[in-house]
Amino acid sequence: MALHKGPDQSDERALSVNPFFGEANPVGGMTEAPPRQRLPDAPMAPSSAYQLVHDELMLDGNSRLNLATFVTTWMEPQAGVLMAECRDKNMIDKDEYPRTAELERRCVAMLADLWNAPDPSAAVGCSTTGSSEACMLAGMALKRRWSQRRPAPGARPNLVMGVNVQVCWEKFCNFWEVEARQVPMEGDRFHLDAQAAAELCDENTIGVVGILGSTFDGSYEPIADLCAALDALQERTGLDIPVHVDAASGGMIAPFLDEDLVWDFRLPRVASINTSGHKYGLVYPGVGWALWRDKEALPEELVFRVNYLGGDMPTFALNFSRPGAQVVAQYYTFLRLGREGYRAVQQTTRDVARSIADRVAALGDFRLLTRGDELPVFAFTTAPEVEAYDVFDVSRRLRESGWLVPAYTFPPHREDLSVLRIVCRNGFSADLADLFVEDLTRLLPELRRQPHPFTRDKEAATGFHH
Repeated sequence: MALHKGPDQSDERALSVNPFFGEANPVGGMTEAPPRQRLPDAPMAPSSAYQLVHDELMLDGNSRLNLATFVTTWMEPQAGVLMAECRDKNMIDKDEYPRTAELERRCVAMLADLWNAPDPSAAVGCSTTGSSEACMLAGMALKRRWSQRRPAPGARPNLVMGVNVQVCWEKFCNFWEVEARQVPMEGDRFHLDAQAAAELCDENTIGVVGILGSTFDGSYEPIADLCAALDALQERTGLDIPVHVDAASGGMIAPFLDEDLVWDFRLPRVASINTSGHKYGLVYPGVGWALWRDKEALPEELVFRVNYLGGDMPTFALNFSRPGAQVVAQYYTFLRLGREGYRAVQQTTRDVARSIADRVAALGDFRLLTRGDELPVFAFTTAPEVEAYDVFDVSRRLRESGWLVPAYTFPPHREDLSVLRIVCRNGFSADLADLFVEDLTRLLPELRRQPHPFTRDKEAATGFHH
């Protein structure tokens, strides 16, 4: 039997154990709740901390029943494992994590090919935290290209867009001091009109934003018509106005389901495109992508070359450190599905949206604005003869059954129109769709018996704009 001798010096001190490794003070604090607005004085057992947070989050809505969000709420377990393996990798540190950086580069190349860049190898792009950041970057590139044309002293740049744009474009114009020129809705046209957009352009227009998939009703804006109108404007006036396509949702729908639709880099006037990987790219939040057709479309002076931990890296971003997990998950999904897999998933989602739209229309109480024929999204309002309730009552009652369905009023020129919107995503199965229609149908007799709509302040009731 081996003999073990104790330490020679009695004053030797063992290294401290990381307190996270043990169940710190498992008895203390059993009768007191931890403070909510300041740090607790002492640690608690990890199981206790977990349970406290877990229990509070139980009061959140069920993300799978959230028909307001465009964001992916389901991925395969294998994707979750990969993301867990990469959550500690800093995306900016491309020298330390070169393979993660390579996966990002491959994703950009795949998107350039998918969006028909003239030379996919010459296209430039980057991952972002989402489409909002991608739109900011695209807007910055448009503004810098305008400034390089040496505008008149004191000239104020402007950006033309539909009034239905996502709020990130209003933020861009505010933050970067750009005038937002918005094409209003008119009648049953709920997005940008190409000719009206061209008429708003002048020598200080940095670009026009076209939306491939409006958040208000799921419709595509006419990108090809917009480019044609700007071509005609250039012939008449010499103004060469670039187009940015905000394809946050449609950029991962149209290439698979609407292949004949020309909206992307096949149009020479399209300078840049963005999409959300965490929407119909089918990845958990948050990841987005911004691509420019070539190096000329992204001014070199906007690209920072950072010496970080020994590497010289070109970066174009509004943030710095962020996890690489979402980029890895995007690459996984590209490999996992391929073109045919994406086509099958998106077609199923569109089929579910169309099916729900048809059944909602068949109830007789509602009028459809869109039917899910473009994005798998549709908007509907109450029929003209319905006076006992409004869309806000429907949204409120559906929430009682766990369904989160947005009700909101349309923007200027159609403020008279209030709608409900259904967003169908991967994971919202036909079975869940059946349950939704059953719950909506069950509510109608009670709603019809109301003496009047119960929503007094529509502005306060409006939610889930985007």
